[in-house]
Amino acid sequence: MPTGCPRCADIGTPASVEATFRELPTSLLSASSGYKFGAWLPYTHGLTLNEGNTPCLDLPRLAAEVGIRQLTAKHEGMNPTGSHKDRMSAQGISRALDIGARTIVLASSGNAAVSAAAYCAVAGLRCEVATYGHMPEPYARALHRFGTKRVTFKRSLDRWSYVRQQVEREGAFALTNYCVPAVGSPVFGVEGYRAVALELAADGCLPDHILVPTSRGDLLWGLYSGLRDLLAAGLIPHMPRLWAIEPFPRLSRVLAGASLQAEFEGQTAQFSIAGSTVTLQQKLAVEMSGGGAVATSDAEATRGAVQLAGQGLWVELCAGACLAALRSLCDRGQILPSEHALLLLTAKGDRDTFDVAC
Repeated sequence: MPTGCPRCADIGTPASVEATFRELPTSLLSASSGYKFGAWLPYTHGLTLNEGNTPCLDLPRLAAEVGIRQLTAKHEGMNPTGSHKDRMSAQGISRALDIGARTIVLASSGNAAVSAAAYCAVAGLRCEVATYGHMPEPYARALHRFGTKRVTFKRSLDRWSYVRQQVEREGAFALTNYCVPAVGSPVFGVEGYRAVALELAADGCLPDHILVPTSRGDLLWGLYSGLRDLLAAGLIPHMPRLWAIEPFPRLSRVLAGASLQAEFEGQTAQFSIAGSTVTLQQKLAVEMSGGGAVATSDAEATRGAVQLAGQGLWVELCAGACLAALRSLCDRGQILPSEHALLLLTAKGDRDTFDVAC
């Protein structure tokens, strides 16, 4: 169901679908073969570039500066192609191979494009990416090197129309959303993000709050899904509060009463989390975890990225926004001095083009 739940669509409330498991695993012991946490994911074996197992790094100096008990960072830039998107590519493209697909198609002008291109190269699948014409040069160069077909468009909705056409006319497997109103990416890819939660539990790094750069909420939902099941299995003592970090108010406005299907226009250099839409999955993830949404400007995100660089962490602009949002939440009393917060650093910064002088 790449377009989400058909019954929800019929009544005008588009929604993603998710995998459900007949039984919850009872431990986090590593699998002897295949994916490390295969018992918790749709595919127990499949395509891999050894993604995951990214480090949780303690940041005591920043914790003291911000005024909280503990601050850690989960550095997803340590994945094979430099971002969390590798987790989605591994599960999603394993699904494509399983059903005999020959072509992967997606709409992305950033990390998802590079990740899909690399995993398709390993799988021997054709990869087509609908991008903006002004895609940053490092990303465009990577797509060329991986042998990916790039098709450029001016508008986001035109990219989605191209993906839909390739799925419906050519039988391609979509790795990202192409629906209007938006739903999340196809379920098998999103489920790959559950492994972030599993690693936090296995590494003994369960915070009170997790700050997540968010566009349509795939990573946010996968993280919530994994934490929810860990809690139900008795493997973690509490549910961390999840905070969606966005470049301008979108989910923030929905939580304040705006329509979930509205368009929320805004300009940002945080291209990894740009876009004008909100999905039900991200709304549910923050509501059911007791969290919320925080809008962070490009200038604030830049300062955050520079401060993280002072800790030896070179991250993309929207990952820097996490630190700025943390300060805001602490100032508002929503994160207390006695608590532990975790920044989910989505990607390394070597492809980013933000101005450090902001």
